[in-house]
Parts: sequence; C-alpha cells; structure tokens
Amino acid sequence: MRLAIVSDTHLPRGGRTLPERCVAELRAADIILHAGDIATVEVLEELEALGPPVHAVLGNVDEPALAARGVPAERIVEAGGARIAMLHDAGPAAGRLERLRARFPGADAVVFGHSHIPLHERSGDFQIFNPGSPTDRRRRPHHTMGVARVEAGRVTFEHLILG
Repeated sequence: MRLAIVSDTHLPRGGRTLPERCVAELRAADIILHAGDIATVEVLEELEALGPPVHAVLGNVDEPALAARGVPAERIVEAGGARIAMLHDAGPAAGRLERLRARFPGADAVVFGHSHIPLHERSGDFQIFNPGSPTDRRRRPHHTMGVARVEAGRVTFEHLILG
C-alpha cells in the first residue's frame, strides 16, 4: 500500500498551486494523508477529486467549514495493518517523539505538520513524520512532501524533494 503525505498546502494563496510531481504522487497513491492547513473546503474537494481517499486533520489556518464538514483535529488511519495517527501541531521539538508515543499509544507512527520542516524520527518500532510543505517551504531549500509504503503492518517513510 502506498501513501502520499502532504501538509501545510495553504491554498489558494496568490498564484500557488501544487507542483505537478506532487499531484502525480497524490493520484498514484492508495491513500492521501493531509496533516492540516488545507485552508478551504474547495481545496479539500480538489484533493478528493484526484481519486484516492483523503484522510485529513484540521490545521490552525483551516476555515471553520472544514470542521463542519467533519474534518477532525486528530485521527488514526488504518492502512495495510499499520495504525497511523495524525494531527497538525505536534508541539515543541524537545521530547516530541516520546510525547507523541504517549499520546497515541496504539499507533505505529504519527504524521504531523505545522512547522513546514521535513522531519523523520524513529525510536524502536515507533516513528514520527512531517512531510514539510509542497507549496510553502519557509526557510527550507526545497518544497517537499512524503510518501510511505505499508507492507505487513510496517511503515516506511520517505521525503520527496519537489523543487
């Protein structure tokens, strides 16, 4: 099973759009995960129109209509035998991995966003993953997203550089 992972798309904003490679990865996925800051219901609907099921969580800039549509602040997605928790803001970097492990004790991994900074940390069987942003790189050298493969309940994450 292949997952495409984005966060902090902040669309629409000016002339920004998702990079072509990002759209291709989203279309090719079995599941799309969006870790918040989608911004509008229209953007969520555009993602849903790409084909794969979209599992999203609310971010701090998301309009109230996304919550009214049922997008939660956090969730757990079952994918290929793995349990992947999602939330937008994972809090301060210090102690983050252990804090998230305690918050989601049954999860194999936690996907989050907010900082726009790609991150992948692991401790034993538990992982945390921030895909960065495909549209707003903030002081980072590249726009990024994530992909993951899930086989026999094991998740393998990877960052993709989009430009």
